Amino acid sequence: MLLVFGTTHAQLRVSKNQRYLETADGKPFFWLGDTAWELFHRLSREEADLYLKNRAEKGFTVIQAVALAEMDGLHDPNYYGETPLVNDDPTKPNEVYFQHVDYIIRKAEQLGLYIGFLPTWGDKVFKDTWGIGPEIFNVNNAKAYGRWIGNRYKNQKNIIWILGGDRNPRNESDIAIWRALAEGVTEGVGGNNKTLMTFHPQPNGVQEGGSSKWFHNDAWLDFNMFQTGHCRENNLWDRMEYVYNLNPVKPVLDGETLYEDHPVCFNAQDFGISSAYDIRKHAYIDVLAGAFGHTYGCHDVWQMYAPHRTPVNGPHYPWYVALDLPGASQMKYLRQLIESRPIFDRVPDQSLITQALGANDHIQATRGNDYIFVYSSQGKTITVNTSKISGIEVIAHWYNPRKGESTEIGKFAKKDKQEFVPPSSGYGQDWVLVIDDAAKNYSKPGRN
Repeated sequence: MLLVFGTTHAQLRVSKNQRYLETADGKPFFWLGDTAWELFHRLSREEADLYLKNRAEKGFTVIQAVALAEMDGLHDPNYYGETPLVNDDPTKPNEVYFQHVDYIIRKAEQLGLYIGFLPTWGDKVFKDTWGIGPEIFNVNNAKAYGRWIGNRYKNQKNIIWILGGDRNPRNESDIAIWRALAEGVTEGVGGNNKTLMTFHPQPNGVQEGGSSKWFHNDAWLDFNMFQTGHCRENNLWDRMEYVYNLNPVKPVLDGETLYEDHPVCFNAQDFGISSAYDIRKHAYIDVLAGAFGHTYGCHDVWQMYAPHRTPVNGPHYPWYVALDLPGASQMKYLRQLIESRPIFDRVPDQSLITQALGANDHIQATRGNDYIFVYSSQGKTITVNTSKISGIEVIAHWYNPRKGESTEIGKFAKKDKQEFVPPSSGYGQDWVLVIDDAAKNYSKPGRN
């Protein structure tokens, strides 16, 4: 049964305050993404149907997938025996291959899903030691390919364009190629007002800011994206704060963080395998620190691992089993919480709390004009300045990110310092404190 969250097929745009995305009719859009990098390359239409239906039912809104895929995507044929280009020439796309891409994009639209669409993985610009490549792009053919693919999908309202593909530009030559691709896509679609576009990098430093390092002032970059990588502790809040505070103001998103069922820091022996708790922690901190949404990922799913395929970095389950790992199912509770209160006036605000603690037990706060959310990653006691929102009296709830359920704490007069003790504490016992202006009569977040 499909969960109904109100996703429409309207063309998305940046909100008036430059912090969020909205539909053409002005409704807020929460990006809940999944990294399905090999979707077009490795799945049949029937398998793609299964995958997309599962993600729609779980409340995802965006599927991030790549036309010229990472896993030897130029030479290893798709399910139907087709490769995307003739003789590795970006100016000679294979029509039959892209008909399969067309099918999946339209199926996603039928299910209310947007496609975060990468025209190419980054190894086709810069192979490096971990890419297969080959390097096929230059300024001229990148623009031509961008114009062709932009024109092909100019009437698809569920496309969000993502350039980059896990690569940081090395030099001005690389930057020029990505700009040429962006220019080509923009021309093909019909102008900047008809595209929504970003850039997916490799991890970089806190003060480098993901995509903003190279493209923040480019007109085609509508929102910033960074990748925080596949370790547990990445100072997510510092990274988010840096980009959030840049001028001009642009929305920001963590487009790739620690995947569920992934060897932490690529080293399972020393650091173990990521858990649903790791995934929740990254998601809630990202969003409460200023992101307009979040991209989940699963190690088994991004590569569409199956028993007949060579595994990459030790996946444990076939993709069709991993679809239902607990972290994926719990992502809808984050969306459920954020959409339960007004979105456009929400800002990160650590001044609400007297303690943020450390990386392991971090506490992150955000507020709207008349509500407060505080995430305590290990259930530590929270001291909140409730006077920073409207109203005379506040009502508080505990929201459980593991189950999407809330329980009422009570009503209180506003105070500069008010202490709240979560129902449980310790590793994996994360909680969200929800405080509302009692006069607003907001419904309890989540399931009762």
